[in-house]
Amino acid sequence: MEPADAVPIAELLDERRYLLDVAYWMLGGLREAEKVVDETYRRWYGLSDAERRQITAARSWLAKTAGGICLNRLTHPNRGATGRTEDHRTETGDAEGAPARLVAEVSRVLLKALDSLPPPERAVFVLHDAFGMAPDTVADIVGRTEPECAELADRARHCLRMRRSHPTTPEEHDALVRAVRRACASEDAELLASLLCPDATAFFDGGGKVRTLIRPAHGSRRVAHSLLTLLAHRPRTTLTTHSVNGRTGLVARYDRQVAAVISLDVTDHRVAQVWVVLNPEKLRSWNRPPAPGFDHL
Repeated sequence: MEPADAVPIAELLDERRYLLDVAYWMLGGLREAEKVVDETYRRWYGLSDAERRQITAARSWLAKTAGGICLNRLTHPNRGATGRTEDHRTETGDAEGAPARLVAEVSRVLLKALDSLPPPERAVFVLHDAFGMAPDTVADIVGRTEPECAELADRARHCLRMRRSHPTTPEEHDALVRAVRRACASEDAELLASLLCPDATAFFDGGGKVRTLIRPAHGSRRVAHSLLTLLAHRPRTTLTTHSVNGRTGLVARYDRQVAAVISLDVTDHRVAQVWVVLNPEKLRSWNRPPAPGFDHL
């Protein structure tokens, strides 16, 4: 390695863990994830010195390469990883050598749900929603246009919601959402956590337009902490209930501008998944200026 290519060991380890996270979410098995990461680095060192110097963001190149390898294995399972979560269950009996953060944070329920998605939908959801990769990068990896990837992501979210949501009456859903709002308003972490499933997951869609979590939060306490941090009571900040996608959800405003729209999926009388939209572009319809003459009515 040339002196100019030297990288701090902490950065090297963080980079490898990140790639393992991406591959693990894509494939659902630690052993297969490690194979993907090893192959990714083999391709990196297979480049000529001139080719590597042309890469301005090595981590982005590595993540893109790992994502492409995972998608190929999902699409052609006979050539490599099957992507089944059962691999994870057999491999994590002994956590020695496994990144503890992976074992602790990744929801097995969510991974099992991801198994039901077609490879392109799973890839788009994991790369964009779970790891916050830019839409153009995701489109390049999947080999689709950005609008097509947006449709794939929407279908994936809908499928995951259907798998986690058990039928509840509108009254039950409304009552639970209102209880969540009260817990957030009072900043009561214990109460909020009690309203969530133990393996609850929260997704934060900032679209790269605002600074927010780029990975899902897992577990009732972490989800509660993330929501309370996001919705911390401040002057001119309000949180109200509102119809979101045909069901009662939450809308956070700063002054009169909608800053976040939150939908909740309910199962067994608790919140299983939280979807937080923070992307200003997706909130544009919520912040349309009043029609001309509105203030004079």
